[in-house]
Amino acid sequence: MSVIDEVTREFSRLPGVGPRTATRLVYHLLRSPSEQARDLARSISSLIDRVRACDVCGNFSESTTCDICADARRDASVICVVESAFDVRSIDRTGQFAGTFHVLGGSLSPLDGVGPEQLRIAALLERVRESDGRVREVILATNPSVEGEATAVYLEGVIRPLGPRVTRLARGIPVGSDLEFVDGSTLAEALFGRREM
Repeated sequence: MSVIDEVTREFSRLPGVGPRTATRLVYHLLRSPSEQARDLARSISSLIDRVRACDVCGNFSESTTCDICADARRDASVICVVESAFDVRSIDRTGQFAGTFHVLGGSLSPLDGVGPEQLRIAALLERVRESDGRVREVILATNPSVEGEATAVYLEGVIRPLGPRVTRLARGIPVGSDLEFVDGSTLAEALFGRREM
């Protein structure tokens, strides 16, 4: 296998990158100044060597505790549970959440061999227990997929007996959409989660 084919194959393993895009990326690097490719390689190497999971929440960090967990201004009484570190970034970028996070590392999927033991559920329960009642709310922000829903239901069952309020992100009709194009389950969720004006 040629080096071009090898690098193309590696790029195509990335999410959202198919064979054509991978080929374009390889040829772009070949046409660019060689230092640009070397900078990319160094950055990827640094990423692998320096980034790790936060000891507290599981978010990606260059130190043992991520910036969010280390920030004393954050409300430690509220934990938002997400499937991946990417979800932390998405929610935090809104500027509407000032609590802390907990990254599960996926969702329950028995068909794929992913049970509670493969996720960071025990660490979450330990955080809630060790807080001595300081954790007042746990927000379940898992994806609205079958696996995400199953994970949320499971978590609700194991967290609620520990005392905190357990909530789920609201779901409904996206802003700017037309009702005629919204699927039935989304409409049903929107009706169920309606609020006073």
